[in-house]
Amino acid sequence: MSEIIRVIKDLTSVLPAVMYRPPKDNEKKSLGLLFQNTAQRYAEKSAIIFEGRELSWGRFNALVNQFAHSFKKQGIARGDCVALLMENRIEMLACFFALAKLGAATGFINTSLQGRSLIHCISITESKKCIVGEELIDSIANVKDELSLKDKDYLWVKDDALSRDNADHQSVVPSWSVDLTADLAEMPTGNLAETADIRASERACYIFTSGTTGLPKAALILHRRYLAAAEPYSRIAFRAKQTDRLYLCLPLYHFTGLGPGVGTCLFSGASIFLRRRFSASQFWPETQKYQTTLFVYVGELCRYLAMQKTSSAEANNPIQTMVGNGLRPDVWEVFRQRFKIPRISEMYGSSEGNAIFINLLNKDKTIGTTSAKILLVKYDFDVDEMVRDKKGKLVEAAKGEPGVLLMKIDERFKFDGYQDKKASNSKVMTGVRKKGDRWFNTGDVIKQIDVGFALGLAHYEFVDRLGDTFRWRSENVSTNEVGEILNGNAQVEMANVYGVPIPQVEGRAGMAAITLKAGQHFDVDEFSQYVINEMPAYARPVFVRIQPAAETTVTFKLFKANLRKEAYDINTIDDVVYVLKPKSSCYEILDSDFYQAIVNGQHGY
Repeated sequence: MSEIIRVIKDLTSVLPAVMYRPPKDNEKKSLGLLFQNTAQRYAEKSAIIFEGRELSWGRFNALVNQFAHSFKKQGIARGDCVALLMENRIEMLACFFALAKLGAATGFINTSLQGRSLIHCISITESKKCIVGEELIDSIANVKDELSLKDKDYLWVKDDALSRDNADHQSVVPSWSVDLTADLAEMPTGNLAETADIRASERACYIFTSGTTGLPKAALILHRRYLAAAEPYSRIAFRAKQTDRLYLCLPLYHFTGLGPGVGTCLFSGASIFLRRRFSASQFWPETQKYQTTLFVYVGELCRYLAMQKTSSAEANNPIQTMVGNGLRPDVWEVFRQRFKIPRISEMYGSSEGNAIFINLLNKDKTIGTTSAKILLVKYDFDVDEMVRDKKGKLVEAAKGEPGVLLMKIDERFKFDGYQDKKASNSKVMTGVRKKGDRWFNTGDVIKQIDVGFALGLAHYEFVDRLGDTFRWRSENVSTNEVGEILNGNAQVEMANVYGVPIPQVEGRAGMAAITLKAGQHFDVDEFSQYVINEMPAYARPVFVRIQPAAETTVTFKLFKANLRKEAYDINTIDDVVYVLKPKSSCYEILDSDFYQAIVNGQHGY
């Protein structure tokens, strides 16, 4: 009975979820205007705390306006796109809001990228300029000659932490860049006239996601899409108030931190405690010191916290609500029982997706419910295909049975897709239920579960991601992208990449089954150096299996089902398996000792 009463009380939050409608395309609503209005409303209240520096909403707005006027001076205008490569810090958000106020879009670049992937991400958005933080200038210096941008199109932003942490550090502005911060203090602090005219249908930013094939895809986030995601998270998931403070340590180039995290504070006036990167040892002490009541997470981060030894700082911690994705059932129990978190609002969504799930009733171990129309389709994992009946129609999964999630695309739940229209079309299925209907294929497997009394709302549980993309180190990894890079190695004839589980680690580790070119002896040192140079750490295969020949289907599609099942079990595999151990830069043969360490969860990943 107490559970029924608790759920009924949640009706005050459920009703806004059901009634909410995103802004119409022609409405003059944007995140830049939202930021400006929030800053005006809470001008004297704390907006952001970062590395000992604290700004009020009013002062933050003034800084954002100074950046906006500086960008305007550099020729950036409404409709332009600007690449942004910077670590989490106040200036990163200031640049984002400043561009939004001008009506320009931000292309958020993953700070781990280098080489080919970095070039691709800057180029695909047709960025007019590239803002680069001092801390990442070397990444740009290594590829700038292969980009279409000219000298002085690179806007350099000083990082005070470099000189603060190293007394001998001297900031040097490259001759081919413009020091954006040199005259920033002289820029006007007043709001810009352009901001009030920007419409919901205009571009706000691009978030890069692996998608399902090829190089990273630029997911298009319109102002409408950003507001439609951020407001429900603020009002329904976090239930944030202006007196709250959010602990934000996720990279802002991913939407979980940028949308649900930052967006929640824009709607509520809550302040942000921003961290450059996550630290498990500092998390609880900082929640206590800064009295953070809200926390935005990904599952991998939560497991690191669960693995920490019990500390006095975790007791009576101030966190009241945590919102995020990927929280596994065993870790969920730790946060409920050990850390005593009252509300866990697990969610499901993607940067490019057209709808979201939210655990708005605070049920355990569920991604919650959605107001979008969905279908769960049966999937044959042996042949990697959706199941169809004799008439060619997709077969719907039974209640409680795992199925591939399809989400109906309609006027309320629009699909904006990627910058690449071909990539966008590849995610849309038509004629699923009737002629002309359109559905977004998430590529994820979920199932309906029983959570008890839930006001008649169906609840779901995330099961797995389909084969072409897997998640590792809080990043989506495209098997095709990794495979293409490995195929570029002089030794490799064919690389077949897939994800495999490692005990007590979130997501899946990359594994590549490679066949060597005729007569080629595997040079592990050369191959290791190639992988280290060409791929960010999260994309590097942890395991490499040397195969005499690639396994393919009758249509010559690379066969992965058996490879996934066999994984790296050297007791059943005749092929040689190499492993890239934690903190190592060279592959070595996987022996029985380290294999057993992996099985026992004593591997260090």
